[in-house]
Amino acid sequence: MQPFFDLLRKNRLFFALYALVLVVMGLLQITFTQEQLMQMVNVRNTEVADVFFTYVTYMGDGAFFVIICLILLAVNQRIGVMALASFALSSLTSLFLKSVMFPNSLRPLKFFEHSAFEYHIIKGLDVHSYNSFPSGHTTTAFAVFSLLTFLDTRKSRAWLFVFLGVLTGYSRVYLFQHFVEDTYVGSMVGTISSVVVYLALQKWTFEKTSRPIP
Repeated sequence: MQPFFDLLRKNRLFFALYALVLVVMGLLQITFTQEQLMQMVNVRNTEVADVFFTYVTYMGDGAFFVIICLILLAVNQRIGVMALASFALSSLTSLFLKSVMFPNSLRPLKFFEHSAFEYHIIKGLDVHSYNSFPSGHTTTAFAVFSLLTFLDTRKSRAWLFVFLGVLTGYSRVYLFQHFVEDTYVGSMVGTISSVVVYLALQKWTFEKTSRPIP
């Protein structure tokens, strides 16, 4: 347990901010239904936000994580392997939940299909109908940004990584791809995956290297 507590202590800013996000979003989900939260986000749309979130959401794409892994491999092979392990664990866990545990979970498009709610969808965007829970993009985003936090020697930058993860999760709701609960759980899957991988591989990763992530 000591390595876990050491990780918490060294990255206390990240975990404090992330815990605050979980509490705030948890209270919102207790206060409002998933349908109400989706409507709150969906009606607050602008042309600028449409373009912005269409690109921001790629921070949760698997290809983005792979690029990060390749960069880390170039910096330090063992750290790159750690990143690949985090990508694999978070992706497989998310896929298992989507395909095996909750294969029939409806996405907003299918959920509101016959409702009176006039939802906003960005023209030309490929919006899915099923496998909503959890959000794979949010899982990936929090897996990569939490791992980067753990590797970063400047712990004061933790707020930026939390912000980027939250921004990616919000983009999934804004783009009408997921409900808030999907991103909420996705963030936990991604973060826990990186914690598990980091704790499992940190001794092997750093035993023969002293090169920090720049």
